[in-house]
Amino acid sequence: MIAMKAAVIHQFGEIPRYEDFADPIPQTEDDLILTVKAASIKNIDKYQAKGSHYDRYKNLPAVVGTDGVGILPDGTRVFAFYAGATMAEKALVRSGAYVVLPDAIDSITAAALPNPGLSAWFSLYYRAGLRPGETVLINGSTGVTGKMAIQLANYFGAGKVIATGRNPQTLATLPNLGADVVISLAQSDADLQAALKTELKKKPVDVIIDYTWGHPAEILLRTLTGNDFMAEAHRTRYVTVGEMAGPTIQLASDTLRSAAIELYGVGGGSIPKEVMKKVPTELLPKLFDLAARGLLTIETEIISLKDVEQAWEQGETAGKRFVLVP
Repeated sequence: MIAMKAAVIHQFGEIPRYEDFADPIPQTEDDLILTVKAASIKNIDKYQAKGSHYDRYKNLPAVVGTDGVGILPDGTRVFAFYAGATMAEKALVRSGAYVVLPDAIDSITAAALPNPGLSAWFSLYYRAGLRPGETVLINGSTGVTGKMAIQLANYFGAGKVIATGRNPQTLATLPNLGADVVISLAQSDADLQAALKTELKKKPVDVIIDYTWGHPAEILLRTLTGNDFMAEAHRTRYVTVGEMAGPTIQLASDTLRSAAIELYGVGGGSIPKEVMKKVPTELLPKLFDLAARGLLTIETEIISLKDVEQAWEQGETAGKRFVLVP
């Protein structure tokens, strides 16, 4: 049995190890062998390796990875989705379960872009229903997906983008991505609430995309709480996407009774099937085209597949997406 190099787990919860693994074997006529060129490390990959994701591995040992960029047998360079086992030299991909990449986009960017790009697109366009001219607040915007959300908010025509985050170095770069106002989360609750109120007095926020949840979300929601029974209602669509600051919050009843806040979430099961059907035919090609034209950028760090253990433990740094190359 011919062996390839791959990132492998033998039990749930362990860090993938770089070792030999049997070459993938096509099971149907629709299966193609993909020669992998790049695969990004994402939260879903880590959740699957932990065994905490609903779509966890059925058999162990297993090669980790959910998608990636590679070359088909006919020489076509593609981004393969729903492929699985992509953190390896080779992977199986179903015929048609891929998007042909434009020549102008490099393989590293193409591997890193889809996960944060689709997440931000779903959040802003489909869940929040962002309209041109509206004010958007991106809470926790210094991560990979938060930075993508700033760019896409501008692409969708936002009139104003407010960005919050903790990393001061990354915060300083956000105006270059299209943030009009930057607010640090690394300050006292009172100062943070005062800074948020200052912006809300200038113009109410129409859309909030929240990557933190936890305590920062509590402060933000508290700031939105009304204190005037006769105040004119302003509709605010609040979309929770992540939980970097904690999985739960305390939400007072009067917050929802005194303000026109609509709470939404983005994740598995929140996007209609008719939208998901557009991912390979419309959304992914559009994201790749925007990146190829320089209208979307994503910071990446290239990691050799043999160093997967170190990269897995270290985690992303300052809004950069780790991309493994065999």
